Amino acid sequence: MKKIISLGIESTAHTFGVGIIDNSGKIYANVKKQYTAETKGEGIRPYDASVFHFQNAIDVLKQALSESNLTIDDINVISFARSPGLGPCLSVGATFARSLSLKYNKPIVGVNHCVAHLEIGKTLMKAKDPLFIYTSGANTQIIAKDNKRYKILGETLDIGLGNLFDSFARDLGFGFPGGPILDKMYFQSNNYILLPYSVKGMDIVFSGLLTSSRKLIGKVKTEDLVYSFMHTAYAMVLEVCERALSYTNKKEIMVIGGVAASKALKEMLESFSKQRNIKLFIPPVSVCLDNGAMIADLGLKHFIYDKKQKMKDTVINPEERTDQIIINW
Repeated sequence: MKKIISLGIESTAHTFGVGIIDNSGKIYANVKKQYTAETKGEGIRPYDASVFHFQNAIDVLKQALSESNLTIDDINVISFARSPGLGPCLSVGATFARSLSLKYNKPIVGVNHCVAHLEIGKTLMKAKDPLFIYTSGANTQIIAKDNKRYKILGETLDIGLGNLFDSFARDLGFGFPGGPILDKMYFQSNNYILLPYSVKGMDIVFSGLLTSSRKLIGKVKTEDLVYSFMHTAYAMVLEVCERALSYTNKKEIMVIGGVAASKALKEMLESFSKQRNIKLFIPPVSVCLDNGAMIADLGLKHFIYDKKQKMKDTVINPEERTDQIIINW
């Protein structure tokens, strides 16, 4: 099999990353830098994040090429995240990718960030046909492949898990990103406080949970509140997951996206999968969080199996959904 090497650029939100992978699944480099809020309790500012990406793009690229022991001449295709995400951030990655493509006469492929999370998990974990729990900043979806698309069986109707945790962490006075801070606090308590639990068929609503939890800040122990808040949110996701497993009859689960790095979620999933005799896959943290390698991986698949993209096909689309992408492999 002829080796084909893809360079991927991730810039959908707070992370600017460059990853390099070939068609055997070998990752040569996966370098990134992450924007963080300067003020405690502040979230991501899209324009500030885009400036951060612009300032760090060349350094991240140079470091990735250095770690891979490759030059730009060894790269067969330039891939970048064209959707979905924050417009200013997407624009930086797209412009950088187009510049590299034109300067070095390389094919260019724009890809969907969400599908990239799914595909890198399959590439590295060798799962056959899993039910995906996709948990990231803006996304919380239960997904299964159906013919040539990833079908969304259930999803949040208001806010994604990552943004939910970051928002509540800001309310508690923590900085951005706050999710990892809450994940550590989760294990400091097992005293459950009853909080709103809202599952609507196959969909989830987190706003009631967030509002009620905010009202309890300062009235109960913070550790108890964080434990109860996260446990309730994850339990809602797993209820929908259980229904999806009954519907699809799948025997594998894979959790992907940034929140897949959560140790609290891993603990609940391990118990869940053991009880139901389901095989659980959790990819390495390095590819669960936003990264360039997953963009390179999906770009490579589109490059091999789809019609080649022209420069006019690389326009960003901040709102493109997972189920809009055709999967030809």
